[in-house]
Amino acid sequence: MTDAIVEHPEAVQDDTQTGVRRRDFIEIAAVSFAGIGGIAVLFPLISQMAPSADVLAESTTELDISAIQPGQSVKAVFRKQPVFVRNLLPAEIAEAAAVDVSSLRDPQTLAERTKEGKENWLITMGVCTHLGCVPLGAGEGENKGEFGGYFCPCHGSHYDTAARIRKGPAPTNLLVPEYEFTSDTTVQIG
Repeated sequence: MTDAIVEHPEAVQDDTQTGVRRRDFIEIAAVSFAGIGGIAVLFPLISQMAPSADVLAESTTELDISAIQPGQSVKAVFRKQPVFVRNLLPAEIAEAAAVDVSSLRDPQTLAERTKEGKENWLITMGVCTHLGCVPLGAGEGENKGEFGGYFCPCHGSHYDTAARIRKGPAPTNLLVPEYEFTSDTTVQIG
């Protein structure tokens, strides 16, 4: 008997040369099943983080700006945060344009913060970039700070008429949200 094995070595098969083994198939099936199970568990957890229908409905805000007089600023709400809409006077536009941009902490021109052809309309989020307070200056008779724009009394940040940080701890200018003019008297934010 031992002679048959020695005389016919081709009769003995090596497991490494036969290709895919049953164990390999079981391992591939198990890993695939675990992957599909992982996706089935993660999908509901990830999809629940998507914005709800009421949040999506508030993703844009449309404002009628026809009643805002030159030199006046109003507060609105966009995504549950205040928005300042300011109709700049020609003197305020000239003052903002005269500032040396290289001297600013967050260098931006007024033209970069407004839409072409609508330079008198400045639309910014009404949230101080230091700690998230709501600056003063958008309401009638409120303190506008040393530079005639906005003033955050919590920690003393002063913004100019272009809502650029000029003094205080705020690191950046007031944020300009995405917006577009849908007509001469209507602006859509978001």
